Amino acid sequence: MRVKHLARAAWAACLSLALVLMILSPAATAGTTELLDNAGCLSCHNGQTRKLELLDEKGKLQPMLVVAPAKYASSVHAEMQCVACHIGITDQPKAGASHQLASAAAGKSASCSDCHRKLWDAAKQDNNAAAKPRLGLVAENISAYDKSFHARPSKADKAKVNATCDGCHDTHSFSIPTKSSPAHAEWRLQSAAMCGEKCHSDELEEYSGSIHGKEALGKHNLKAAVCTDCHSAHEVGNTSIASVKLAITASCGSCHEDNYKSYKATYHGQISTLGYANTAKCFDCHGSHGILAVKDPDSKVHPDNRLETCKTCHNGKKDIGVATAGFATFQPHATTNDFARYPQVWIGWQIMVQLLVGTFGFFWLHTLLWFYREYTDRKHAKLRPHVKLTALPTGQQGKHVQRFSRTWRIAHITFALSLMILTLTGMPLFYPDVAWAPVVMKALGGPAMAGLIHRINAVVFAGVFFWHIIYMAVGIYRKRATWRWFGPDSMIPNLQDAKDMLAMFKWFFGKGPRPVFDRWTYWEKFDYWAPFWGVTIIGVSGLMMWLPGLTATYLPGWVFNVAAIFHGEEAFLAVVFLFTVHFFNNHFRPDKFPIDIVMFTGTMSLEHFKREHALQYQRLVDSGQLSKHLIDAPSAPMTFASKLLGFTLIAIGLTLLSGVAVGFFSGG
Repeated sequence: MRVKHLARAAWAACLSLALVLMILSPAATAGTTELLDNAGCLSCHNGQTRKLELLDEKGKLQPMLVVAPAKYASSVHAEMQCVACHIGITDQPKAGASHQLASAAAGKSASCSDCHRKLWDAAKQDNNAAAKPRLGLVAENISAYDKSFHARPSKADKAKVNATCDGCHDTHSFSIPTKSSPAHAEWRLQSAAMCGEKCHSDELEEYSGSIHGKEALGKHNLKAAVCTDCHSAHEVGNTSIASVKLAITASCGSCHEDNYKSYKATYHGQISTLGYANTAKCFDCHGSHGILAVKDPDSKVHPDNRLETCKTCHNGKKDIGVATAGFATFQPHATTNDFARYPQVWIGWQIMVQLLVGTFGFFWLHTLLWFYREYTDRKHAKLRPHVKLTALPTGQQGKHVQRFSRTWRIAHITFALSLMILTLTGMPLFYPDVAWAPVVMKALGGPAMAGLIHRINAVVFAGVFFWHIIYMAVGIYRKRATWRWFGPDSMIPNLQDAKDMLAMFKWFFGKGPRPVFDRWTYWEKFDYWAPFWGVTIIGVSGLMMWLPGLTATYLPGWVFNVAAIFHGEEAFLAVVFLFTVHFFNNHFRPDKFPIDIVMFTGTMSLEHFKREHALQYQRLVDSGQLSKHLIDAPSAPMTFASKLLGFTLIAIGLTLLSGVAVGFFSGG
């Protein structure tokens, strides 16, 4: 019996020892993480040890993940453990078996974005963010991706998104070279294959035949445009959205700088710069993925195809009108400094530059000298009257002279208001890059509403102009028996005006007395005749652009380029001249400051009349006609209202002038 008991005890001891050895053996630790290190994972998933396959939901064998050890070792994730991402893996299966997962959800990997956000938040909390700039860039990319088209639910399967991080980036070999390195340029060319082969195969096929694709894929041109240049890498947006269209257009400009600059100078580009996508963009004319060289017969912008390309937008819908023959010769990339390619545009620009330089050069000098002379005279307490006249007769004290009728005053105010509104609605197009331009355009209700307001006031402006011509013609006809074309009541310049101008410059330099004038001064005549050429240039050019289909039916497309130059530069001339020279002559010179309300009341005091128009005063006295022009002074309410209106218009004018100045000096 003792032997039997000893045998049982020995067997129990051996069994206990075997159990201990099994517990301590590597095979027994399959449930621990010691064998779940990267070496253990790669011992199966290296693609060399054995073929890994797994039954899918339909019972078909599907290949499992294979990781190239060398590529993983050189990736940015090389120092991470596989189970840090594959959080559902907790066992090391035997050959021919698969991992035992607690649930289907347990097989999911950790989110790339969650992991990188946590790392970035930790870096910021540890005040170590500055030392990890690439980690911060990844966080920015994640935020961009979350708002992108790729992060939206897929139409095919709402439970999935359109694209995930590892759909574009191979997690196990992910290592993007630094942006300034030659390796980055090589890596960048891979984006076309990455986007096209996995998802966008049709676009890749079209891109491969394009001028961009041939350069990138065929010639290996490292500077050629690839998918991420136009669509961005992470902030990929729906191309039907206005902001995305504008961003893609700007992306074209990052390579084609000169063409983008010339495009922005056109109406299409001005509207785009203001933030609206309702006009033609680069891809509307050139195509998107299948862009071809201009000389290619299949190109959308080949001379033989341009008209049809224009008709894709100018098709008679949405009140745009139908493109006609002249559209095909419009130059959307014309510049003013290339006579060889764009001679008409160069000539048109030179004409306007000479007009601006000549007009401003003379009248700004005239203004500065006048200001200096009057300021100096006032400083030395010289008498304001510049001609000795007898005292006012009894009964004339306090009287005013009727200078402008009510009709003239209404026409002047209408003309002024319509011009200011035209300036307000036109400035954002002329200077779309300045900060105030999109604000003004939005306040106006957008380009369509601003355009409508602009055209309505253009009609009002032209209406006043043509009304005036008829009014003057009728008046001259009625006075035809006594009318003198070069008389003192005529606005036609004559030899006396040249003499007065010369005398004025002598006075400026202290070489002679201040001249005296009749009913109209030479600067008033210039103010009068300037709108004749201004309205003609602005009106005709504006009408041509307002009715492009009609214009292009009879004229070549380059007339639109020239019309835009004439319209914009003449408008600039009118605005700056009126709100500087005209305002000075009538309000800001020391003898008139701060305001002259004669155009609002229609009258001026007899003393003022004697001082400003001494020759006319003397002529009326000598002929006995003065009393016919005398009226009572305007009432106090009328005077107050006139001053209020005058100051309001001056404030508006100076505000508009400031906007133009900001646009001009900011390089607009």
